[in-house]
Amino acid sequence: IRVSGGRVTMGMIRIGATRKKQSPVLVVGILVLALFLEAADAEYRRYRDPTKPMGGRIRDLMGRMTLQEKIGQMVQIDRKSLQLTKYIERRRKRPGQKASPEEWIKMVNEYQSGAMSTRLGIPLIYGIDAVHGHNNVYNATIFPHNIGLGATREPALVKKIGAATALEMRATGIPYAFAPCIAVCRDPRWGRCYESYSEDSEIVKAMTELIPGLQGDVPADARKGVPYVAGKRKVAACAKHFVGDGGTVKGINENNTIIDWNGLRRIHMPAYFASIVKGVSTVMVSYSSWNGVRMHANRNLVTSYLKDTLKFRYLRKSFTICNPSIHRWMSVYIYIYIYICFCMANLIDRSMLVLFVALIWFQGFVISDWQGIDRLTDPPHANYTYSVEKAVAAGLDMVMVPLNYTEFIDDLTLLVNKGFELEIHIIIHALATFKQEHRELAREAVRKSLVLLKNGKDGTSILPLPKKAPKILVAGYHAHNLGYQCGGWTIEWEGFSGNDRTPGT
Repeated sequence: IRVSGGRVTMGMIRIGATRKKQSPVLVVGILVLALFLEAADAEYRRYRDPTKPMGGRIRDLMGRMTLQEKIGQMVQIDRKSLQLTKYIERRRKRPGQKASPEEWIKMVNEYQSGAMSTRLGIPLIYGIDAVHGHNNVYNATIFPHNIGLGATREPALVKKIGAATALEMRATGIPYAFAPCIAVCRDPRWGRCYESYSEDSEIVKAMTELIPGLQGDVPADARKGVPYVAGKRKVAACAKHFVGDGGTVKGINENNTIIDWNGLRRIHMPAYFASIVKGVSTVMVSYSSWNGVRMHANRNLVTSYLKDTLKFRYLRKSFTICNPSIHRWMSVYIYIYIYICFCMANLIDRSMLVLFVALIWFQGFVISDWQGIDRLTDPPHANYTYSVEKAVAAGLDMVMVPLNYTEFIDDLTLLVNKGFELEIHIIIHALATFKQEHRELAREAVRKSLVLLKNGKDGTSILPLPKKAPKILVAGYHAHNLGYQCGGWTIEWEGFSGNDRTPGT
């Protein structure tokens, strides 16, 4: 008899040595024992007991989970699909447009309460696109975009910006940043060039100091390359978009990067080498292709190179867990954080809720981009079962579905039942305030990011301007528009127009 997950099932057990009629007393005794064990199971959960050995806790948790729940560990879903509505009132799911840090914390805590009320009681962790400061939140410090920070040539300054961003994220209860973008923009026609620190791979590599700023410095005696987050004043980071997103033909977004292996390693890989050494927690895969192969289906780069050669998620411990519904053994790789991401559309663009279990070796995971696997076919989503199989086989640990998550779970369940080898990547793993010194830091970054291209003509210099000039004309379409000056990823995914959505720096 197996008692797990709140139900009793009959395993490979034979009562008696022959086919004689079974004793009613014996059968009743077995059922009473099963009910007793079930009651005890409801009261005590070994996986929640920190005094027990970790291996036993992991097996206990996995033994309670259905196949669908295990596959559910791999999906990110849109907020409208979030299955916590019976625990959380819908009207409380979103802070106001100019919400305070306290309102953000209240929202995150309400999600947390809902999650803790579920069958397994797995808490939540919230992630957000904090790409130039905590840029989705009103009154947070807005820093220059990466293209400006790259112009400063000051990695130490970028590290301070990461630390300030982490504190402001923690002030709103959010511990996971989808940053930094470490693309190497090779063609200025690419619309996301402003997210790249430079066209020079060495400069981009140097600017990965944002990672220890966000996460904290890896201890000197720690193993290099193992993801690391220092504590409650720090957040997990995400290096993106792996790999070559800034090198596409003619700068076309999400297009094909045509370059040989040596060129890919020399230009687009160095920042990833540095990020892994600095303990980055997660890596996001690019929409783009390399020599015609979509990155979301590129097992050679995602698994063979990123995971096996570069040793991202280095300390791997495998457990085999029998799923009685399909009588198959599934390899379950255990890392330090368990994330189940839910994309929060309409809350703030591309924000996430991430399910979290804790505790074991801190291991990183590879995450897809928004509907990234859908783009494996043309038109997108034309053969979703194929896309699911190719993406999971490539080595993606987490998939931004983000809408019809039941389709993803059903398709992957079907594939597993047909014999598809599935690795379920389960990652187990103080409030601050918005400070004036963070704004001073942002102003320093603005000053140091300015680049003078030309100073007058015919030998007549315009700069420096006289300090006692009675008037200075600031002209142009963006002259009196704070939203345009801040750029994309500010309050909204594409930024905003006007002067009333953030107080600025």
